[in-house]
Amino acid sequence: MNEEYDVIVLGTGLTECILSGIMSVNGKKVLHMDRNPYYGGESASITPLEDLYKRFKIPGAPPSSMGRGRDWNVDLIPKFLMANGQLVKMLLYTEVTRYLDFKVTEGSFVYKGGKIYKVPSTEAEALASSLMGLFEKRRFRKFLVYVANFDENDARTFEGVDPKKTAMREVYKKFDLGQDVIDFTGHALALYRTDDETINRIKLYSESLARYGKSPYLYPLYGLGELPQGFARLSAIYGGTYMLNKPIEEIRQHQ
Repeated sequence: MNEEYDVIVLGTGLTECILSGIMSVNGKKVLHMDRNPYYGGESASITPLEDLYKRFKIPGAPPSSMGRGRDWNVDLIPKFLMANGQLVKMLLYTEVTRYLDFKVTEGSFVYKGGKIYKVPSTEAEALASSLMGLFEKRRFRKFLVYVANFDENDARTFEGVDPKKTAMREVYKKFDLGQDVIDFTGHALALYRTDDETINRIKLYSESLARYGKSPYLYPLYGLGELPQGFARLSAIYGGTYMLNKPIEEIRQHQ
């Protein structure tokens, strides 16, 4: 192939495919190469199942009880998408959603005291949840209202507690929330191990839940490997050239 390109992108991870798509849309002539026979790089969805066995050097073939290998798409890095998160907004803005199908997960749950509970993240769910007693529910409801109204650029919504200057425990203390409620709020709603950005993370959870009802999480129908493929299709529509299973032979630098 004797061609000249404005940009050559190596690897088909999500970041690389987003860049490839953006540059193609903006008129650049793009060549995109990957030494692997599939899209996605380290975040690929491996299919069929036989390829997963080969990748991890698992001896033998998948058992017949697992069905057809083509029915499997196994994510190397499993993740959900927040329905109102930045990545989903980017997919909508670039219209890459035209090439993808998504499913909403059934719900978000937490394990406590030997039982599984649905995580309350709205006022109505907080009042109906058996995770908390009656008075705790009312306090948690007030906390969720505070989170819904919170705007980090509007001090009037702080209600006397500036999260930028105080630890999150001071906010919990303001609403007199117990340690059990604090624990699942931080880990199951904010989805983070520290209290950084806790309020905005809970707000994102609630806003994502409000978009589709049952759950804040979206998942590509055929695995996360579909995301880079979506941007690859966008690039191809605007003239991008893709080559899989093509390792680099040599890189020459000219002074």
